[in-house]
Amino acid sequence: MPNLIVIDRIAIGTVAADFHPNAFKAALAEFISTLIFVFAGQGSTMAYNKLTSNAPTSPAGLIAVALAHAFGLFVAVATSANISGGHCNPAVTFGAFLGGNITLLRGILYWIAQLLGSTVACLLLKFTTHYMVSSYIIYTKKTKSRKVLYLRCCCQLFCISKLDIIYFANYYDGKQKFVQTVSVFTLSPGVSVWNAFVFEIVMTFALVYTVYATAIDAKKGDVGVIAPLAIGFVLGANILAGGAFEGAALNPAVPFGPALVSWNWHQHWVYWAGPLIGGGLAGVVYELIFISHTHEPLPVVEY
Repeated sequence: MPNLIVIDRIAIGTVAADFHPNAFKAALAEFISTLIFVFAGQGSTMAYNKLTSNAPTSPAGLIAVALAHAFGLFVAVATSANISGGHCNPAVTFGAFLGGNITLLRGILYWIAQLLGSTVACLLLKFTTHYMVSSYIIYTKKTKSRKVLYLRCCCQLFCISKLDIIYFANYYDGKQKFVQTVSVFTLSPGVSVWNAFVFEIVMTFALVYTVYATAIDAKKGDVGVIAPLAIGFVLGANILAGGAFEGAALNPAVPFGPALVSWNWHQHWVYWAGPLIGGGLAGVVYELIFISHTHEPLPVVEY
């Protein structure tokens, strides 16, 4: 009978085991891979804005952005799989931790590397695109009133009326001020935070479940490029499903970089809570149902 207790497989780890040179090499691999992925994904959105002069996103544009993210994640996972396991995502790391496949200390090291990778990718995009304009805001000094023409976030175009979503509050007398940012994640009109919360849980569950089935499960066999390809495909498919509603992050590191660089944290918690719950559930479910459990200690994996 399978062991229905997962907590007995969770390990804190030790400084000696989780902070040796090979662990830092694995963290560096996570940093580079996450940078590659976020640069390609966010860059594709900004390129679409430039090519269309910030025109409303079309179905073709959404498909292009989804493919860019899928290809970027495929490369990121493939290049780091043999070094760090190819997580490139705090939700994947969290799911692996709850399933007993990575220690807490190693997971924290991965998280730091992933968030740094996303941040550096967005800083590079901000520099290489010469602070590309992604928001158009009109201010008047006399009344301090504001009219927002439109704001592009992720792969949607939508109107904004709340002050706390705006990145900067600079204004000039009767003049139009162009606010320069990188794209950030937020919700489309008519989509509540709870809609987005459930979206992120379901989509990230699918992503981490795929990671377990193709990359973590010891019974997977020799799948070669199938694992990173399947992981990239499930991300692209979910961006097509949820991108028009709430951006479809499925990865807390992806919205973290843009939010930090633009200093816009509005509703940012959704893109942490949803993916972490979805990824954690996927790890627990796959570990309980599909992976054989024994009372043998978890083998130590050297990266």
